[in-house]
Amino acid sequence: MAGERIKLAVQPRETNGSADARRLRAGGMIPGVLYGGGKSAHPFAVGERELRRVLTGEHGLHAILDVVFDGQKTARHAVLKDYQLDPTRARLLHIDLHEVRLDQPIQAQVTVELVGESQGVKEGGVLTLVLREVNVEALPMEVPDRIELDISEMAIGDSLRVGDLPPIDGVTYLDDPESVVANVSAPRVEEEPEVLEEELEEGELPPEEAPEGAAEEPADAEAEAADGGETVEG
Repeated sequence: MAGERIKLAVQPRETNGSADARRLRAGGMIPGVLYGGGKSAHPFAVGERELRRVLTGEHGLHAILDVVFDGQKTARHAVLKDYQLDPTRARLLHIDLHEVRLDQPIQAQVTVELVGESQGVKEGGVLTLVLREVNVEALPMEVPDRIELDISEMAIGDSLRVGDLPPIDGVTYLDDPESVVANVSAPRVEEEPEVLEEELEEGELPPEEAPEGAAEEPADAEAEAADGGETVEG
C-alpha cells in the first residue's frame, strides 16, 4: 500500500513559458504545477535529484507527497498526476501534482504483476499480459503499489479477467470485470511451404492423373493412319 508520506520541498515559480523552463532545467531544477484542492494552480520548481529520490522510492509513482512550498509551514498532500520525459535522454522535463485529501477516495492506475508459473506455459503455451494496468478507487493512503495475479493454474486456452483479480480491502476496481488481463494461447505452428508442381504444357496431364490403359501409339502407326491405312498389293 502507498501508506507512506514523503516530504517534498519545492520553490514557488512566478513565471511560465518554455524559456523559463529551459533555464530551470539548465540549473538542475524541474518545473511543475500543483493542481486541485479547490484552489488555483500553483507553479513550482523542484530539484531534479530530490524529485528522483522521491519517485524511485519504495512506493514509486503512488507515494503520497507532503508538498511544502519554500517559506510556508503547512504541507499540502498530493499525488503524481502526470509527467513528461525527454525521449532521447530519459530526463524529467515537467511534472503535474494533484492535491488530495487523505479522507477522500481518489482514482488511480495500478500495475498488474503476474506471479507463479502457468501450467499452460510449461506445456508450451504462450502467456500474454493483455492489461498491464487497472483503474482503482481508494483512499490515497490505501492505493496499492501493485496488484498481484496468480497464474499458476492457467492452462492453454485459459484467460483471467478483471473479475479474477484478488479483492483488496478498501479498493474498488473500476474496469469492466470481463476485461481480459492475461491469457495463455497455444503455440504457433509454422506451416510447411507449399511445393509448386512443375508447369505442364497446355492439355497435358500429370503422370498420376493420366487415364489407365492409355498407351502411346507407335510413330509408324500414326504414319499409316495418315496414308489411309495399310496398302495391299494385288
